[in-house]
Amino acid sequence: MATLKEKRTCGQRCEDFGRFVWNSDTGAMFGRTPEKWVYISLYYVAFYVIMTGLFCLAIWTLMYTLDPYTPDYQDRLTSPGVMVWPPTYIEEDVILSYNLSDKTSQRKMSNCLSNFLKPYNDTSQQSNHNCTRGEYFKQEKFEAPHHTKYSCRFTQSMLGRCSGLDDPTFGYNGTTPCVIIKMNRIINFLPNNGTGMAPHLNCTILSGHENIDMMEYFPTNGTFDLSYFPYYGKLAQPTYVNPLVAVKFHLVKEREAKIQCRVVAHNIAYQDSYEPYQGKVVFLLKALK
Repeated sequence: MATLKEKRTCGQRCEDFGRFVWNSDTGAMFGRTPEKWVYISLYYVAFYVIMTGLFCLAIWTLMYTLDPYTPDYQDRLTSPGVMVWPPTYIEEDVILSYNLSDKTSQRKMSNCLSNFLKPYNDTSQQSNHNCTRGEYFKQEKFEAPHHTKYSCRFTQSMLGRCSGLDDPTFGYNGTTPCVIIKMNRIINFLPNNGTGMAPHLNCTILSGHENIDMMEYFPTNGTFDLSYFPYYGKLAQPTYVNPLVAVKFHLVKEREAKIQCRVVAHNIAYQDSYEPYQGKVVFLLKALK
């Protein structure tokens, strides 16, 4: 039968711990002599220096292979998304609603458009290039200042009656409101696969046909001019602004309609149910009284 260990007192336990911390007989501290502590410390210093060096080398190699101007992977960006301004999102729906008898709601819509168009004023666009219309603006080299590429000029005045220059309310003080459609950027994307045909905006009324008397597009025909393509990225074109198309709706009767605005081009998809804003945007426009 095994002999039971004698139960040690608290004082004996403290004495054992003290001997572990410093053993005067062997000169060991925490179970190791000073010489062994030096060896193990040098080992771990060398180990972590090597590991840090390998990690830094791996990061440097990765960064060296990346192009700072173009993402390596953009497989999902086959077609650009489309957005509408003023952006009034209620859950997953876009509802552009204002009240004809409420100046605050009208001002809210017009202020949103005014702020959105600030980068498009003549002063901001002075540094941009006056490009040839109807042609792709392809740039193989970085010829602009600071190793960048030129960006084409798009001024607020190009939006005509929806520019806010002649009518700061953008029509929201009555029944002729303006909306602005923007096509999102994709690096090196060429609409219509480089065939030379400019994409254009086409708005159709899904419901409430009788409540819209007329639609006007600015620029003419709702065209996204080819000179704004291709886009080379924010680093290459820091002053680039998206081309815009504005639509002025003339509301009548109930002053409410559901509208789909689609960017028409051969290589811009719009029927993907999982990407509701790919190539198109659907919104409800209504003027309350």
